[in-house]
Amino acid sequence: MTTEKTTGLLTMQAELSEISAPSWQKSAFIFAFGAIQWPWLAIALRGGSRKRKRELLERLDLPSDALPNLGSWKADCALLHLIVDAIEEHRPRRVVELGSGATSLVIARALQRHGGGHLTSFDQHAPFVEQMPDWLALQGLSAEFIHAPLTSCLPGTPGPWYSLSRLPETIDMLVIDGPPWTVHPFIRRRAEALFDRIAPGGIVMMDDANRPGERIVARTWRRDRPDFAFVHDRRGTKGTLIGRRNTDL
Repeated sequence: MTTEKTTGLLTMQAELSEISAPSWQKSAFIFAFGAIQWPWLAIALRGGSRKRKRELLERLDLPSDALPNLGSWKADCALLHLIVDAIEEHRPRRVVELGSGATSLVIARALQRHGGGHLTSFDQHAPFVEQMPDWLALQGLSAEFIHAPLTSCLPGTPGPWYSLSRLPETIDMLVIDGPPWTVHPFIRRRAEALFDRIAPGGIVMMDDANRPGERIVARTWRRDRPDFAFVHDRRGTKGTLIGRRNTDL
C-alpha cells in the first residue's frame, strides 16, 4: 500500500516502464536536474514531526496507525494540513487529485467531516489504484480511483502525461502530487490543461513547490494564468503552491 511502506529518495522505477525510453538528451537533462535539486530531495525524506502527524490524525479523528509512513515522494504533514484547511474553508463538492496515496485518505476524510463531496483520484500505477479503495474502506471512507497510465508526450511538451478519463466537467479543488520529477522536472506544468475546469473561487494545490522544477512551473502559471492568484506556502519539508481562481469570471 502506498503509505504503509517506507520509501527512498527516488520514485519507483515502474513509473517509467509504462512509457517509451526518453532520448539521451532528455535523460541527460533529467540526470543533471537531479544533481541540482538533490538537497530538496534529501530534505523531503522527512514527512514532518511526530507531533504534527499526531495533530493531523487527531484533527481528522483517525487512529494512530492510519498513516504509517510519510515523506520522500509521499505527502508531508504540512501539505496534508493545508488540504484539510482548504476543505474546511471552501467545502468543495468535486475534488480531483493527480497521484494517489496519503492525500487520498486525508481528502476523503476531510470531505466526510466537512459537508461531503466526491474525490476522483488518478494514478499511473495500476496496483495502487487497485489497493486504494480497500485501504480507505478500513477507515469507513470511499473515493473513485482511476488508472491513468503515462502516455507518449505531445510535441512541444516536457514529457509524458496522464491518460485522463471520466474527469468531472467542473472541479472545485485540484491537488497535484504527480507525476514524479523523474519523468521530467517540469512535467506538472501539464496540469494547466485542467485549469479551465476549475470553478470560480476553486483551489489548485501543487506539492513539492520548493523544488527548482516546480518553481519554474509556478512562474509559468503566474505568467499564463492571470485568472488565478498563486501563493507559495513554504512550510513543511517540500512546500505547497496554492492557487485560487478569480470569482469575477
